[in-house]
Order: sequence, then C-alpha cells, then structure tokens
Amino acid sequence: MDNRAEVREFLTSRRAKITPQAVGLPDVGSRRVPGLRRGEVAALAGVSIEYYAKLERGALGGVSASVLDSIARALQLDDAERTHLFHLAHAADGTSAGMRPRRRAGKRWTPRPSLQWVLDNFNGPAIIRNGRMDLLACNQLGRAMHATLYDASVGEPPSFARFTFLDLDAAHDFYPDWDTAADICVAILRTEAGRDPHDKDLHDLVGELSTRSLDFRRRWSSHDVRQHGAGTKYFHHRVVGDLELAYESVDMISDLGLTLTLYAAEPGSPTAHALDLLASWTTQPTLTHPDA
Repeated sequence: MDNRAEVREFLTSRRAKITPQAVGLPDVGSRRVPGLRRGEVAALAGVSIEYYAKLERGALGGVSASVLDSIARALQLDDAERTHLFHLAHAADGTSAGMRPRRRAGKRWTPRPSLQWVLDNFNGPAIIRNGRMDLLACNQLGRAMHATLYDASVGEPPSFARFTFLDLDAAHDFYPDWDTAADICVAILRTEAGRDPHDKDLHDLVGELSTRSLDFRRRWSSHDVRQHGAGTKYFHHRVVGDLELAYESVDMISDLGLTLTLYAAEPGSPTAHALDLLASWTTQPTLTHPDA
C-alpha cells in the first residue's frame, strides 16, 4: 500500500471530522470543506503551517514522537487512531519492517497442542484470528457457533471479511446488526494495514473486497480504525437463535499478530441456555469437528 497516500487520506479524514467549536476556535469565514483548516491544526499542534502541510502530504518519515503526539492531540485522535498514526510513521521511515512478526511464507499457522488444550478447556466459545480476519483456530463450541461461516468458506482458513461482504444473505442473518459488524471488520483491517503495510495477503484481500463490494469500498475509504478489546456482540445462530455474548479479546504475546477472543453469556440468561443446548449438540458424533 502507498504509505504517503495512506498518511494523506488518514490525516485529511481526521481533520474533516473536527469542528472549530470542538477545539475552542472561532468559526471565521466560509469553509470549502468540512472540519479544520490546515493552519488551525498546525496552530493547535504548535508547528508551522508549512511543516504540517508537508506531513499531511504524506511525509511522516523521521517525525519525532513529540510532534506525532501534538498532532494526535490537535486532531483529538482516540487511542486506536493515535496508534495507527504512529504505525504509519514507522512505515514511512522503514522501522515497521523490523517491528513486524516474521511469517513463514506458504505455511499456514496451526495452534500448538497446548494452546488447543487451553481453547478446549474454556466453557464458552473461543476463537483465534489474525489481523486479516482469518479464523485460524477455535474450540468445539466456537466452531459450532460459527458453523455458518465455515459452511460459506471456500478453502481454508475461513475469512470473516469475505463472509461479511461477499456472503451477504448468510452474513445479514448471522449478524443482526450487520452494519456495526461490517464497520468493525473494516476498521480492524485498516488497523492491520497500518501495523503491517507490507502484508501481501492483506493487499490482495483489500483489492478483492474493494472490487467486489461497494459496502466494503465505502467503509475502507473512511479510514476508520479501532482497538477491539471488549464489549458485547449479538449473533443469530440458525439452530439455537439469538445470542448476546460478552467478549474479551487479547493480543497473543507468544504468537505475534494473532488475537484470542473469548465469549461468555450472562449466567442464567436465554443465551446461556442456548449455548448449553449448542454445547450438548457438539458432543454428538454427527456434529463433532471432523478433525477431533
């Protein structure tokens, strides 16, 4: 991906979201485009307008952390956006190459036996994905919960991104709030693109989805990023019905670039009973993971 274009579009899109009133500036004169002017951002960040204009054109290489912090404050970036800005700066000066986890080309990652034991001993659904939104591992309940995703998958591993934007009927049924799920999916991919701009598989995925999905293309152009740590998600399972699940996601220190997500239902809730039912079915021979 073109780093200069990424920087330019990210900074201009963030600037367009900030009104003068939001940063305590008077709204003087007509504005050709929404948001702050470059000069206003420069003043808020304590740099010259010429210097900020250079940065917004994509020249982030060699910029100090203090300047990046000042720009982040001026643009009121949240934690995910600030981290994304630093990733873009690292990519611009080449340091991101040394920060990326090394991958073995052509070899699919598989969980260590001990890691699979951990997944299997968790009572709720548990999954592991990468930054490209590939579902790489899960326990039996996690697989049963995502049966629609596995059924829709062409090849391995299953892709949340392709499922969300290319299998629309199934995805709209699985995600009751499809728009939010789609927003989150693209924001995670955009975050990964900033973290690892040299990932060819990610480039290919973005190119494919941009070509085949207007919904994806529109969201990708917004340059939104996010940290996906904890919260509540809603699903509709084709057998047990609606599921309201709390989730916790953590980056895996032992496997850089991968994320472990654990789901749990409120004790005694309809979702807890639905998961109990789903779990009982996963123990039946006809519904057991074929590799188990």
